[in-house]
Amino acid sequence: MPHVITTTELFLLAMFIVFTVPYLVWRLGRTDYFAPLVVVQIFAGVLLGPGIMGHYFPDYYEFIFTPPVIQSLNGIAWWAVSLFVFVAGIELDLKKAWQHRGETMTTAGLALGTPLIMGSIAAVILLSWNAGWMGPNAQTWQFILGIGMASAVTALPILILLMEKMDILRQPLGQRILRYASMDDIAIWGVLALILLDWERIERQAIFLAGYVVIGFLFRKLMWRIKDMDRWYVGFIWLILVAFAADWAGLHYMVGAFLAGAIMDSEWFNQKQMDAFRHHVLLAIMPVFFLSTGLRTDWTLGGLTVLIAAALLLFAQISGKLIAMHIASRALKWEPGEASIVGWLLQTKALIEIIFANVLLDKGIITSEMFTALLLMALASTMLTVPVVTPKLKRMKEIIFRST
Repeated sequence: MPHVITTTELFLLAMFIVFTVPYLVWRLGRTDYFAPLVVVQIFAGVLLGPGIMGHYFPDYYEFIFTPPVIQSLNGIAWWAVSLFVFVAGIELDLKKAWQHRGETMTTAGLALGTPLIMGSIAAVILLSWNAGWMGPNAQTWQFILGIGMASAVTALPILILLMEKMDILRQPLGQRILRYASMDDIAIWGVLALILLDWERIERQAIFLAGYVVIGFLFRKLMWRIKDMDRWYVGFIWLILVAFAADWAGLHYMVGAFLAGAIMDSEWFNQKQMDAFRHHVLLAIMPVFFLSTGLRTDWTLGGLTVLIAAALLLFAQISGKLIAMHIASRALKWEPGEASIVGWLLQTKALIEIIFANVLLDKGIITSEMFTALLLMALASTMLTVPVVTPKLKRMKEIIFRST
């Protein structure tokens, strides 16, 4: 009697592909200089998705990625990205940003506002070209603001990873850039909540925000009183509660995951343990999220059309960041060449932009084709960062140690 492959076996086969293919490409191809493992994993997710593997090898794609397997992968992906965004919220250091508030607010405001405007203009151009970019549940302003904000995002966790690679994370320059990115992170999730504001659920959303403030106040008191060893576990319970409540209110569980972390103090946790936990999340379960993201890509409008849209968005966001930092440089009297370094580092997209785009897709603000263009833009911007910035840092080493 021939063996009938089970859903469990297909799931494990999919997991084998998820972990093996990108690792071999990363290690054997020695891509680390321009594409860290996390970027290769995202690329692998796109290649394994319906737009490429599903198109050229439909029989293999349908054999492995059956609906039960995809649903199982999605469950892991939801938990993985919740943990990742939760940690990103915890690691926001608003105290240092407040100590340098004049310089931080000026730079962060420009770094967010200018590419937001450029990205919004690109969104208008895309809509005038083809209405197929806008999702079925979106109003025009939601689409334009969503694409503008996707262009303005800086991926704080990936930025940390890249600055560690360049040995500047713990230097004054690295800490300055973390302050700028941290302030923008708050604005990003605030704007996302505005885009998702649902007048049919406004009562639920008001209840959620009021409950978050009140229960969050009590939660902070509890966290100060319990033992260090209990804070992680209680923190996970808090994460699940807030993510569930945010999704119930129509704000999406990822917004709740970020808010769950943002209300917590990083001082409550050992920094080495936090770094190790972030690393393990990226290593052990985020690859499933990358595959899940790749499975949502769509090339229906045509490969060339999607690539042109991605190129337009890439130009808008990079030029927006660089223009913003040159304005900041003049206002704050930075050294020549410093604006370019800061601007290229802050244009790093990768995970947070992809997470942001996932939310827009889930809520019907953008289509799968627009999601694919945003994904390609995020990958290209991240891959450009280290090759562009590293030579600049070698020529201008003194900037690394300048604190303001």
